[in-house]
Amino acid sequence: MKEGNDPVADLLAQFETDSLRGRFNPAGIFSVPKEVKCLDTAQLAELENAFRQWVDESARSDVRASRRRILLIFLLIRYSGGRLNEILTLREQSDIDWENEFIRLGRTENGESGGGREVQIPAQVCQELKAFMGDAAPGSPGTLFQVDPGHVRRKFYERARSCGLPSDLVNPNAIRRSRAIELLRSNVPLPMVQKLLGHSTANLTAAYVDFSDQDMRPVIQHFLDKESRRKTSARNTFFGKITRIKQGDIQASVELVTLGGDTLQTIITNDSLERLGLKPDSFVTAEVKAPWVIIARDNVQPVCSAENRFQGMVSRISRGRITTEFVVRIADGTELCTIVTRESDRLLGIRENDTVWVFFNAYAVILNIN
Repeated sequence: MKEGNDPVADLLAQFETDSLRGRFNPAGIFSVPKEVKCLDTAQLAELENAFRQWVDESARSDVRASRRRILLIFLLIRYSGGRLNEILTLREQSDIDWENEFIRLGRTENGESGGGREVQIPAQVCQELKAFMGDAAPGSPGTLFQVDPGHVRRKFYERARSCGLPSDLVNPNAIRRSRAIELLRSNVPLPMVQKLLGHSTANLTAAYVDFSDQDMRPVIQHFLDKESRRKTSARNTFFGKITRIKQGDIQASVELVTLGGDTLQTIITNDSLERLGLKPDSFVTAEVKAPWVIIARDNVQPVCSAENRFQGMVSRISRGRITTEFVVRIADGTELCTIVTRESDRLLGIRENDTVWVFFNAYAVILNIN
């Protein structure tokens, strides 16, 4: 697919039409047509991990630097929604605002500014970009991303194969489209998504107060902060997509697969199911309060009625006069916090770095829409 063809514009135009017709429900959940090829948040996370592992595997410094450049191109497309040609023509001296953590996209083909836009990027990506520039060999200004587009696509396809993803879902346009859908699902207003991705809109935007790039920053920063908390796995919080819903007469059983690949089960009322607009493939947040999490010092999985059981390592212990707080890191890096009495703490005899099991039942899980 040529980079000049931008199916993202058609996708956003369809969302705009649907919005005007009132097709979005109050929960902000919408269906992506089957013919629209995109990655969900879990797959994007898996692809990012594949790129990072690929970089870490390189022993030679020159190969590692080359791979880091491709990783950064991926990260910038993945988090800015920029077009490949926009990322490859970025000028590190004039198009990156290090202090405010945004990049300027939308230069004309001859390098002149015009019709451009400022796009906020995550602080971590900005730091990685700055670190790469510090490590890179001195060269002519503006040469950081002067890479052959065909070479970039080939490397994207290789990483897709390495983690079992279809290559047609990992071309730059598909990643850009995936970012647009991710933003919309997180309730970022459609006009802002359109502006971030460099699209004009004649209908829906006219109904909104005009806003500038600076006006958008607090909204986008709020989304990036929420996204950062998701990536750093705030304790007792899981992020994933729904894989199965089994509805009864009063309540429904909802199963989801987390970003780490674990299965989590919760029970909610049918009223909540309808109110939240939940359905298979919906991306949700699952939260569990610390007092509802039970901890056991066992090497084998405990036999109990709790539907959700995870093995992990104790990363931190905080002991108070009445209670003790244990923080357990499970396989995907998610941290779970549990609180027990000091008497239970003494009976368990758990220490830091011990392998333990944490578990909780389906009724302890609260679902939220992202």
